[in-house]
Amino acid sequence: MKPVKKIFFILLSISLLIACATKKNSITNNKKLLVKPQILNNAFAITEKSTDKSYGYTQKNPIKVGGVKESEGPINERRFLNALAGPNGELINYFRAGSCCHFKTENGILGTGLLDHYRIFWKGSKDTLSLYINMYDFEKLKIPVGFTSKIK
Repeated sequence: MKPVKKIFFILLSISLLIACATKKNSITNNKKLLVKPQILNNAFAITEKSTDKSYGYTQKNPIKVGGVKESEGPINERRFLNALAGPNGELINYFRAGSCCHFKTENGILGTGLLDHYRIFWKGSKDTLSLYINMYDFEKLKIPVGFTSKIK
């Protein structure tokens, strides 16, 4: 075999090996490894309470329910809200007050998303509370401060 052909085949072989190599996954940074909670009666089964007083209450720290890529974003928002009870186990009511607050996300249209703003109240509550929910991204779900879980 001529030296030029030999070099060509060696370079071609190396190129094919590089192109076919598999990419290693980093377990510490792979958000896809997060497991969504079980669904019971159209509600996420969430029992862990947040200790962060801003969790869900501020636009900078929204509740990340995910699901937009699976066409389950809005239903995941409701599943999360359906998992909540008032501070003494009261049945809550909620309504979507609108969308706000553009933010960057790789899961949104053209790399952006909007938060959904929900207003929550229950019988005997003195005020209506606001929660901000992100349906584009997902993180482990927790019960916001001031609420309890419907699951005992």
